Amino acid sequence: MKPRHAALAVAVAAVWGVAFVMIEVGLRSFPPLLFSCLRFAVAAVPALLFLGGPRVAWRWVFAVGLVLGVAKFGLEFTSMSTGMPAGLSSLVLQCQVIFTVLIATVVLRERPRPAQVGGIAVAAVGIALIAVDHGLHGPFTAFGLMIAAGACWGLSNVITRYASPPDALRFVVWVSAVAVLPLLALSLLVEGPGAIVVALSSLSWTGASAVAYVAWGATLFGFGAWGFLLRTYDTGTVAPFSLLVPVTGMLSAWLVLGEALTPLRCAAGALIVAGTAATVLTPRAAHRVAAPAAPEAHPVPAA
Repeated sequence: MKPRHAALAVAVAAVWGVAFVMIEVGLRSFPPLLFSCLRFAVAAVPALLFLGGPRVAWRWVFAVGLVLGVAKFGLEFTSMSTGMPAGLSSLVLQCQVIFTVLIATVVLRERPRPAQVGGIAVAAVGIALIAVDHGLHGPFTAFGLMIAAGACWGLSNVITRYASPPDALRFVVWVSAVAVLPLLALSLLVEGPGAIVVALSSLSWTGASAVAYVAWGATLFGFGAWGFLLRTYDTGTVAPFSLLVPVTGMLSAWLVLGEALTPLRCAAGALIVAGTAATVLTPRAAHRVAAPAAPEAHPVPAA
């Protein structure tokens, strides 16, 4: 990979990692479902003016829009609003790799390699350590919601793999558009019109900045650059850069929000990253790093 493209991949991973900090900032101004709705609305509406159709069957767009856009992000934002720290969220969400492999095994009849089975076991130990640590210091329900978000992400990965969209950015923009109205309806039902009016009428520059960052930075720039890299190089060259997301997520949460980096959390993080790496490395990894597509369309890690 050319140095400037490697730098671009690192920049995307950094943007996605910092996005967890910006989500936490945004949740101070918006209830979680409304925030998620605004994120997708701001990402989709301008982009739809310049992009054509999704180039895949609409059933896949709606399926991923509901599973990823509504369920995954609704659960993720709700988890963080109820006590799941930003740095830990970026780490725990990597359980999506476990769910992706398990669901692909059942649905697509893909037989996992021995290294993938071992990687899943290692990552599961790391997640168990996080569960113990968070159970001692925070609400366990929030942790459970984040695991559920990871499961939804894994399911959406398998659906996207089956759909095989030729243009990841165009696909994610239409997925974003599909998620807007269901999230708005859920916000009205769960959070209430009063909460929405208060949040929008008292909009601060920090809240607006958080929406802009996760919509334009994490979604449009992140997916656009990641899609460019995947069109330029094989997925085995690009996907391992996604392993930097929990690293940048935890470091930025430590620097900006003051989240503790305890020895237990660092050990758990090392296990999760190592286990995740084992699930994406190909047999050729002996001489170079390689991996199947890492996604939010196959493509993306977390944000």
